[in-house]
Amino acid sequence: MPDATKTQTEAVVDAIAAPSAADGHKEQGKPRSLWGDAWFDLRHRPMFWISSILLLLLLVIAAFPGLFTGADPRNGDLTNHFLTKPDLGHFFQADWFGYDGQGRSIYARVIYGTRASILVGVGVTAAVTLVGGLLGMLAGYFGGWLDSVISRITDIFFGIPFLLGAMVVLNAFTDRKVYVVILALAFLGWTSICRVMRASVITAKQADYVTAARALGAGTPRILFRHVLPNALAPTIVVATIALGGYISAEATLSFLGLGLADPTISWGIDIAEGSQAIRDNPHALLFPAGMLSLTVFAFIMLGDAVRDALDPKLR
Repeated sequence: MPDATKTQTEAVVDAIAAPSAADGHKEQGKPRSLWGDAWFDLRHRPMFWISSILLLLLLVIAAFPGLFTGADPRNGDLTNHFLTKPDLGHFFQADWFGYDGQGRSIYARVIYGTRASILVGVGVTAAVTLVGGLLGMLAGYFGGWLDSVISRITDIFFGIPFLLGAMVVLNAFTDRKVYVVILALAFLGWTSICRVMRASVITAKQADYVTAARALGAGTPRILFRHVLPNALAPTIVVATIALGGYISAEATLSFLGLGLADPTISWGIDIAEGSQAIRDNPHALLFPAGMLSLTVFAFIMLGDAVRDALDPKLR
């Protein structure tokens, strides 16, 4: 086949392989792709905008905590009354949320604790998506003995309780910094992404455009990353977005149990553990960091639900 004809034919295959909108919407005279159609749908969902605004605010807090408080979250001043009650009339001041048992500003610790939680959530999600997505793609596309080996390894990791396994792994480290927690959670959390990607790739590789690309002599890397991956990625993105909130909860749980992040790192889980000791007389020491944690997880779950509804034509 002449090179020019082959190039034109491959272009046609690429056009067919591009994810297409299920409902046939058009924009500017052209059919929208799956991603274009999903963005069109997301723009009209209040849940998406509410969650996006909340997450944007949390990202700004995590990146620039000094913009929201001038207090030192590690400075324990015992001249402050023990677990001083909140003074909600002093917005964005150190005593707005009151003080904990060591005389530290609860508001400052809630603000600075955002960074560790966001870093852990995003870091673990990126790691499990990369590792689990790659393994799932290889298992689904090649099948055979490679699929069997990866599937059996996945089953072994599925048999390990997630939090219990993370506790065992983290217990082996004396200096548990953010990157250590990320690696521990990612080591055990890649299995769900792997299975979702494997199932999506098995479906995508049976499509006609993959058969046409293979008949034209396209190499395996081109087929995988040009044709299969873009059409198998949507379910993985949905699962990863929803799971991100779960990883933040897992970090807080481990820190609460004393097996996650530790001082001097500031974590909502650590503050929840300290606040739980005075929950009867001073519940605010527990409620403020717990409320911030719940709000963050809720925002990611809302975003994941909105993305899922936008990417799945059956839910429209």
